[in-house]
Amino acid sequence: MSVSNPTLITFVIYIAAMVLIGFMAYRSTNNLSDYILGGRSLGSVVTALSAGASDMSGWLLMGLPGAIYMSGLSESWIAIGLIVGAYLNWLFVAGRLRVQTEHNGDALTLPDYFSSRFEDKSGLLRIISAVVILVFFTIYCASGIVAGARLFESTFGMSYETALWAGAAATIAYTFVGGFLAVSWTDTVQATLMIFALLLTPIIVLLATGGIDTTFLAIEAQDPSNFDMLKNTTFIGVISLMGWGLGYFGQPHILARFMAADSVKSIANARRISMTWMILCLGGTVAVGFFGIAYFSANPAVAMPVSENHERVFIELAKILFNPWIAGVLLSAILAAVMSTLSCQLLVCSSALTEDFYKTFLRKSASQVELVWVGRAMVLLVALIAIALAANPENRVLGLVSYAWAGFGAAFGPVVLISVIWKDMTRNGALAGILVGAITVIVWKHFELLGLYEIIPGFIFASLAIYIVSKLGAPTHGMLQRFAAAEADFRLNK
Repeated sequence: MSVSNPTLITFVIYIAAMVLIGFMAYRSTNNLSDYILGGRSLGSVVTALSAGASDMSGWLLMGLPGAIYMSGLSESWIAIGLIVGAYLNWLFVAGRLRVQTEHNGDALTLPDYFSSRFEDKSGLLRIISAVVILVFFTIYCASGIVAGARLFESTFGMSYETALWAGAAATIAYTFVGGFLAVSWTDTVQATLMIFALLLTPIIVLLATGGIDTTFLAIEAQDPSNFDMLKNTTFIGVISLMGWGLGYFGQPHILARFMAADSVKSIANARRISMTWMILCLGGTVAVGFFGIAYFSANPAVAMPVSENHERVFIELAKILFNPWIAGVLLSAILAAVMSTLSCQLLVCSSALTEDFYKTFLRKSASQVELVWVGRAMVLLVALIAIALAANPENRVLGLVSYAWAGFGAAFGPVVLISVIWKDMTRNGALAGILVGAITVIVWKHFELLGLYEIIPGFIFASLAIYIVSKLGAPTHGMLQRFAAAEADFRLNK
C-alpha cells in the first residue's frame, strides 16, 4: 500500500477539482436549457474535447489495451472503425443537427427533436425514443459505476461495496449541481488528462524496453503473429469490429454536444480538434497494450497481475514505471474516462425524464427553477437505480455495453442521419426506423446470426424501413419549410 498514499492524495485532489468545477457551473445554470444543454454556449474546444471524453469510457484505458496485450494488432480494427465512424458523424451530422434542433422548436433532447421535426402530435415518437434512452442508458450508467468501483477496489484495496459508492459519488455530485456545463467543462479537463496519460505511458514503456527495435524484436520473439492484423479473425470478424463506428450516429450523449455548440461555425474547428485528440488517444491505447507485451515478457517477476487480468496492463505499467505521484495522475486518467462518460449519461437520462415526461405530460406550466430541480432529482434517481444494478458485480453489466451501443446505433443512428440530410422523411418513417432498428438488434443478438455484430443488420434494416415507409406517405408543408430553412442556415454558416 506504499504506492497508495500519493495515489490516494492525487485522486482526492482530482475529484475535489471536478466538484469545484460543478459549483462554478452552478452559477451559470439558470433554466432548463442551461441545465440540459448549457444554454447552447459551448465553443469549439469544449465541444470537441467533451464529445471525445464522453465517448471514451474506461474501456479506452482498460479494455482495449488489455485486448491488444492478449491478441496483438488484430484487435485494433475496432479503433479504425471508431475513427472512421466519428469522422463521418462530425462531417454529416454535427453541423446539420445543431441547426435542425434550433429550427425545430429549439429542441433540447433527441426525443424533443424527433417530436418537433416530424410534427408528432400523438407523443408516440417522444415516448418510444425516451424509453429507449432510459432503458439502455441506465444499463450503460451501471457499467460505468462497475468500472469505477473496479478501479478503486484494485488501487486502494477497498471492498467492492465501498468502492462502488466512492467511484460514483463525485460524478453524481458535480452532475447534480452543475448540469451540462459542469459535465462539459470537466470533460475538457478529463480529455486533457487522458491524452497526457496515453502519450506519455507508451514512450516510457519504450524507453524501459530498450527502444523501438528491441521492443519489436521482443514482441516478435514472444509470438510473431502479434503483428498480424488478420490473426484469428475472419472477414465477418473484421466487419463486426469496424461496425462499431456506425454507433456514433445514434449516441445521445455525443449528439448532445453537437446540439450545445454555440454556433454551426464552431463545428468545423471542433471536428479537427476532436479527431486529432481521438486518433492520438486510440494510437496511444494500442501502443500501451502492444509495448506491454515486450515489457512483461522481459520482466516476468512483475507480470502476475496482468496475467490474471489483462485489462490491468495500463494500471500495472503506470504503477511500476512512474514515480507514485505521476502514477496517481495517470491512474486518475482512468477515473476521468469513467466519470466523463457516466456524467453525460446520467444527464441524458435526467433530460429525458424532465423534458420528455415531466414537462410534456405532467407539468406543462412548470417554472424554469422547478424544472432544473426536477432535473437534479432525476440525476439522483437514475444514479441510485444504476448503483443498484451495479451492486452485484456478477450481473455481467459490462458485457451489455456493446449491446447498448448497438441499440442506440441502430434505433437512433439512421433516424438522426437521414432526418438531417433527407427532406422527405416522415413521422411514420422515423417510428419504423426506431422500432425496426431496436428489434433487429434484440433478435440478432439473441440468435447470434452469422457471428455478425448486431449493429450492422440493425442499421441497414432501420435505414430501409425509414426509406420505404417514408415513401408511402409525404412530409407536411411545415416540415419541408423548416428543413429548407435549417439547411440554408447550415450552408450559409458552415
